[in-house]
Amino acid sequence: MQYTAGVRRTAAALVAAAAATALMTGCGPADDGATGAPPAPAASVPAAPTPTGGSSTGGSSGGGSSTGGSSTGGSSTGGGGTAPTPAGGAGKPCTISEVKVSDAEQAAVRPPGTGTGAAVVAVTNTSKHACTLNGFPTVAGAGNGAPGKNLPLATTHSGTASTVPLAPGARAWTKLTFVNVQGEADGYCVSGATPASFPTLVVGVPGAGSHQIAMTDGTFALCDNKATVTAFSAAKPS
Repeated sequence: MQYTAGVRRTAAALVAAAAATALMTGCGPADDGATGAPPAPAASVPAAPTPTGGSSTGGSSGGGSSTGGSSTGGSSTGGGGTAPTPAGGAGKPCTISEVKVSDAEQAAVRPPGTGTGAAVVAVTNTSKHACTLNGFPTVAGAGNGAPGKNLPLATTHSGTASTVPLAPGARAWTKLTFVNVQGEADGYCVSGATPASFPTLVVGVPGAGSHQIAMTDGTFALCDNKATVTAFSAAKPS
């Protein structure tokens, strides 16, 4: 009986040990997974592609004010096609249709003699906008209605040419000084040449054509077919 009881106790102990072992075996994998096992890798998500036609490239940077706006295609380039106004608003050089050359007046200051001596000529801006004159006139004795017979005078320039702005109705002036005729009647030339007499002269205005003018009193009488001319000026010479 003692042997049987010992066997029972031994069997009970084995059963208890087996149960404990089974319990430990059942809990082991769960504990290891909670504490020591590495986490499962996260699913890989492809990165979004960099936009090429969106706001970062084709928006404010490429198609907005920086590239396609005011900096390149706006006011600095597209709005700069208008030609600038000349300095002072003087306008462009006068043309033949914009001016009128008046008949010459006897100058107050002239060489001694009985001929014309010197004459003052005015050029008037007859247009409705400003224009400019610059330079010296040319002078020729008119060929009595035959331009091919005009007699150019040798001219000497006096003074320095500069741009003369002419508002509508304004005038520019030049003075023509001749080798004067001496004596009475037909007179004579100190050089021994024969005096010349022209009812009219042809005055050339730089850029504005040739204009035939007369004297307001008398004819042009001069010697040696020469003239000294001043540059066009806003001030009337004496």
